[in-house]
Amino acid sequence: MKLKLALIAGALALALGAASASAQTLRYAFQGNLNTLDPYGINETTTLALQGNVYEGLTKRDRDLKIIPGLAERWEVLDNGLTWRFHLRRGVKFHNGEDFTADDVVFSANRVRAETSDLRSRIDANVQVVAVDPYTVDFKLKTPNPILHYEWDTWYIMSKKWAEANNAVAPSAPAATTPGYAVLNANGTGPFRITQHQIGVRTVFAKNPAWWGKVEHNLQEVIFTPITSAPTRVAALLSGEVDVIDPVPLQDIPRINASPNARVMEGPELRTIFMQVDQRRDELLGSSVKGRNPFKDVRVRRAFYQAIDIEAIRRQVMRGAAAPTALLISPLLFERSNEFQRPPVDLAAANRLMDEAGYPRGADNTRFEVTLDCPNDRYVNDGAICQAVVAMLARIGVKINLQAVPRAQFFAKVLASGGYQSSFYLLGWTPGSFDSWNILQNLVRCRDDTGSGGNGATNLGGYCNPRVDALTDQILVEADTAKRNDLIAQAYRIITDEVSHFPLHQQTLAWGVAKNVELVQRADNQFLFHWVTKR
Repeated sequence: MKLKLALIAGALALALGAASASAQTLRYAFQGNLNTLDPYGINETTTLALQGNVYEGLTKRDRDLKIIPGLAERWEVLDNGLTWRFHLRRGVKFHNGEDFTADDVVFSANRVRAETSDLRSRIDANVQVVAVDPYTVDFKLKTPNPILHYEWDTWYIMSKKWAEANNAVAPSAPAATTPGYAVLNANGTGPFRITQHQIGVRTVFAKNPAWWGKVEHNLQEVIFTPITSAPTRVAALLSGEVDVIDPVPLQDIPRINASPNARVMEGPELRTIFMQVDQRRDELLGSSVKGRNPFKDVRVRRAFYQAIDIEAIRRQVMRGAAAPTALLISPLLFERSNEFQRPPVDLAAANRLMDEAGYPRGADNTRFEVTLDCPNDRYVNDGAICQAVVAMLARIGVKINLQAVPRAQFFAKVLASGGYQSSFYLLGWTPGSFDSWNILQNLVRCRDDTGSGGNGATNLGGYCNPRVDALTDQILVEADTAKRNDLIAQAYRIITDEVSHFPLHQQTLAWGVAKNVELVQRADNQFLFHWVTKR
């Protein structure tokens, strides 16, 4: 055992490098890689959080997730809501010494809406972005939008000159065979700059001494290391090789809390874990059913949903660290969530629905086969959740061929950049705006595959109902809270009745933290280094 621990420690020492063990060096380990530095490459929380230590938006969110000024000092709404004017912060420098100006904002607005961007929903295609002067930018809308800036803390501003000089005008998709310059290099305005980036090995963040903001940390550098093995990640924390790990395996929480030099920080997370099936193709990928798509039949979707025992997943897979949900949004973010209930687990009803839909059991007791795509290093116990669902659906005669792969491989396959190549998948989603419109616009809206606006960009299963789209448009412009909530509830009732998705649960955050480190754990699961102190 001593030899095994020594080998683990030696391997980690090589991976983490020979940096000083002083109080100003923070070592952070996550279960997956940082596969791109391009801030528009993938709309994924951990990637955006890591990038958010380097890049910044016009707005930020504070420790309590309240919107505060960022690269814009202030803003005002003019022309009866049709013009938003942002007054930019003067004296801000990019890491390469260039001045931040309105030209960078206009460039970034165009780049984030490019066809290869995974964050096109940050700004509607119809919004006109105009530089009034070097430090003033107008966003001109066709219709009012009271939540225009709700997601802009993760719409990061890039340098126009830097991008043009390095052939990085267009975002580089995660599935690109040849990564663009911005995938491997970064030039932001944030409190940290990247000095080394080796995908799958480590990324080094150094303090930006020229940062415009108030410094609330005492770090000189942060070394990020992907450690995919959960036991190795925990051993690294307990031995002091790393200071922070995410996530902590649920079974290891008591052991870490009992250790002399580490603790587990737990808290509610806003992310919802859900599943969805392909309702768009005429024939599924990776299925034994030929010439038709069983998931276009709501009876099949309802049968699948009623066969998933969410309480068993909560107890056995998640060890109680999850809150089952009936909606795609956390109840903390929609005050009328209690009006919705999950259908009860009912195998008899599920089997009847499958029979009625015309999928009888065959000689081998199987109705049909289909492939389930699942990440195995992105969410808490994601691979184990999918394994549990495989067993549950077998009880209604469906054979699931599970493809559980690392998150980079998973996202490259199932997202728009990979051609939505999935018939059945598991995903997690935190609405960047902390608002239901984000859910409806990204996960539910009829998917626009033309690349013109990003509508339904993460509606990977292709669910489509024009009534829901019309409600989504109304929700965006409605300023009255009660009326807006009623429209949201109407939309949720439709997609619940039609079983557009299979909501599972909101997982609990569990970060392992050395006892000499103080940090902020936000419910959006973004780990930002500028609130870290290490004694």
